[in-house]
Amino acid sequence: MIRAGAAALLFLAAAALRPDAAVADQPLNEAQAAANAWDEVYNAGDMDRLSKLYAADAIVVTKGQPQSGTGIATFFSGLKAKGWDDHKVTVKSAQPKGDLLIATGRWAMSGPGEGGARKTFEGNWVNVLERRDGAWRTVLHTWN
Repeated sequence: MIRAGAAALLFLAAAALRPDAAVADQPLNEAQAAANAWDEVYNAGDMDRLSKLYAADAIVVTKGQPQSGTGIATFFSGLKAKGWDDHKVTVKSAQPKGDLLIATGRWAMSGPGEGGARKTFEGNWVNVLERRDGAWRTVLHTWN
């Protein structure tokens, strides 16, 4: 039987060998925070703030044609005007690559369904973020 003091020592030794969970979760937490900020400003309909979450050279790959520059805010403004709302991203993975953060997960939002009823739509989501001026800015955004 291990005595209480020895058990505590074993616990501390095991904890010292394991990477700090907070550091390991940092990319995921940062990606989720960026996704939450995007959801908040889109759902509020604030396309001016939304466009500031993207780098000036960002590309949003849509079902139609890719959007860049002012086309990004115009595209999302059009979605909002058509009744697409309650957007929510759940980040499942985040891979840091230098100043880039590659985030993947799931998106969901409500939109017009048959007969005017609201329907929830969902799918896969990818964002590539780049640290610019001390903040994460989206440089590539796509979903399906």
